[in-house]
Amino acid sequence: MAASGALPAGFGELEVLAVGTVLLVEALSGLSLNGLTIVSFCKTPELRTPTRLPVLSLALADSGLSLNALVAAVSSLLRRWPYGSGGCQVHGFQGFATALASITGSAAIAWGRYHHYCTRNQLAWNTAVALVLFVWLSSAFWAALPLLGWGHYDYEPLGTCCTLDYSKGDRNFTSFLFTMAFFNFLVPVFITLTSYQLMEQKLARSGRLQVNTTLPGRTLLLCWGPYALLYLYATIADASALSPKLQMVPALIAKTVPTINAINYALGSEMGCRGFWQCLQAERSERDRAQ
Repeated sequence: MAASGALPAGFGELEVLAVGTVLLVEALSGLSLNGLTIVSFCKTPELRTPTRLPVLSLALADSGLSLNALVAAVSSLLRRWPYGSGGCQVHGFQGFATALASITGSAAIAWGRYHHYCTRNQLAWNTAVALVLFVWLSSAFWAALPLLGWGHYDYEPLGTCCTLDYSKGDRNFTSFLFTMAFFNFLVPVFITLTSYQLMEQKLARSGRLQVNTTLPGRTLLLCWGPYALLYLYATIADASALSPKLQMVPALIAKTVPTINAINYALGSEMGCRGFWQCLQAERSERDRAQ
């Protein structure tokens, strides 16, 4: 971690400002879009269905991820981490838990959509609630393990945000990484790609395909894939040999996920757009009556 007022090693003044600005834009964009998704779900009865409950869960996870990015943005603009080592552990846990909830939540939506569109059985409330509970409990479980000694949270190369420490690349990190990545990255990616592929095969010919079947899988691979590659590299080589600026690139890419997900799952659906407009019109009507 950089000392107070000092620039982090490997970064110039302009580069620290650029990282902080990018994180701030990503955080505000994700918070605003996902916040509107949550409000739309709460205020629009048509959206409160079991099929869309996983979308609400994903919006909550992505809002948490954006909040994590906002803390990192403020710290980057301050050029220091002002919350101490305890705050670093909390920041690492919160960011890791919401990131895992976002990844597995995308897989839950894919499975739920397959179940909704490709079977005769509608997704029931008890199934949807159980699915969401599993996403959050599983994510919290895996994110808590580094606090208990399997894995470790530490500062990113910029020194103004915290994540899973990959700098050592020892047996503890390697065993945790491969186990966690299998259950929280490879399995969700497989479920997502398979569910949408089966949907496309079954519904494309009938013309009843109403969802984007390619963007969710690409988002998981392109936005979380760089992190996975960085962690994989750390298990076979010394990650400190990489440029600190290069090590920050996966974090910046991953923080775009909340905005992409909000556009795809909420703004990208007719019912979601209708809910957005109803919320905006309701706010405008309340202001008009107040005046």
